[in-house]
Amino acid sequence: MTRKTINNRLDIADKNFKKLSIQVSLNGLSFCVADTVVQKLLLSDSVDFVEEKNPMLVLDELKKLFQVHQLNNMEFDEVVVVHRNTLFGLVPKSLFNADHLFEYLKFNTKVLGTDVLSYDIVENHELVNVYVPYMNINNYIYELFGEFTYMHNGTVLLQSLMNNQTQNQETICYVHVSKSQLDITVLDQRKLLLYNSFLYSTKEDFAYYLLFVLEQLELDPKTASVKLFGSIEEDDPIFQLCFSYIQNISIFAPSSPQLIKLGEPETTSVDFTLINTI
Repeated sequence: MTRKTINNRLDIADKNFKKLSIQVSLNGLSFCVADTVVQKLLLSDSVDFVEEKNPMLVLDELKKLFQVHQLNNMEFDEVVVVHRNTLFGLVPKSLFNADHLFEYLKFNTKVLGTDVLSYDIVENHELVNVYVPYMNINNYIYELFGEFTYMHNGTVLLQSLMNNQTQNQETICYVHVSKSQLDITVLDQRKLLLYNSFLYSTKEDFAYYLLFVLEQLELDPKTASVKLFGSIEEDDPIFQLCFSYIQNISIFAPSSPQLIKLGEPETTSVDFTLINTI
């Protein structure tokens, strides 16, 4: 496993205005603690698994991570859990019925009869994100902290990107990159053309999915604007391969809450989804 840690002194006796945000996936975990009044990031850590784990093993890893930072002994004013997976589907709000969640996912997602489904309203955009949360994680968080908020990572991405898409007049393909998963959002100004997630193992997989999306939307790789962000740099083999096919591709630094980390690296080291739950 690989890990990145930011650790400032945290006064566990004072929970006021302290927010804990946790992101859970089968490929890794991350969290951050922030003081939401002074917009200061207090504590952050992330762990990438060598191999994909099942939800029960992920819970074991989360418990270990909490013990390392003594989070299970702390109190927070607010707790948010973000479930990161490809088990989701977008539904226009005008067509949405909360009694038919299974119907929205059964044709394009592997849903088990024992799965509990949930949904998020994508604020201000008339969309509903239906998805499968990791309920064993939710139950553990509830046991520790009581009431909390949970959502799908796609909801956070869509709201963040679409709410900030005010100046661009061109169609832009945004690609959020993390270990083993890429999330593609294509926006024409603030109109959503596509949002989808793909699991990948190699740089060739990554390039294939990206080029496939451009082809399906009839966007020319020679002229289409593609912006990558997350765990990606220009010297990354993934970027270099995509650059050989897509001329107008670049690393993107999306706007996010201005969290101050005294004496620490820039907030770009913290996952974009986590930062945007603060």
